[in-house]
Amino acid sequence: MKISQLSKETGASARSIRYYEKKKLLTAKRLDNDYREFDEADVKRIKTIQIYLELGMSTKEILEILKCHDNYDAYDSDEFCEEMLGAYEEKHAEIVLQIQTMTTVQRKLEKRIEQMRVQKTMISTAIGSAEQSSKAIVAKKV
Repeated sequence: MKISQLSKETGASARSIRYYEKKKLLTAKRLDNDYREFDEADVKRIKTIQIYLELGMSTKEILEILKCHDNYDAYDSDEFCEEMLGAYEEKHAEIVLQIQTMTTVQRKLEKRIEQMRVQKTMISTAIGSAEQSSKAIVAKKV
């Protein structure tokens, strides 16, 4: 199949497919006219690449994982692949750190929002008191 067909089957743009090839995540066969030729194995490979991209992995990390995929079917095998375990552990640690950082930012934002609400209430109360006082002064003069 040609790149346009592969794109339709996987949802990956032709540009993305070329990028995967450039990053050595995908190897296209070349026809005599130098057109790329793909098959069903490439459909499966692109779907695998998309899963890892959605997990936030870099193309470099994905390349290491795909080396394991190339040696055996990672989904249908009980074989162990050290590279996959290491990549998953690294990504997990990265996500845990991101969650901790985001939790800290969330707490700081919540604290600042509460401070600003208190300030707003104090300002509104002060303005209301000042308006009441000026109305009372005007009423006494009349």
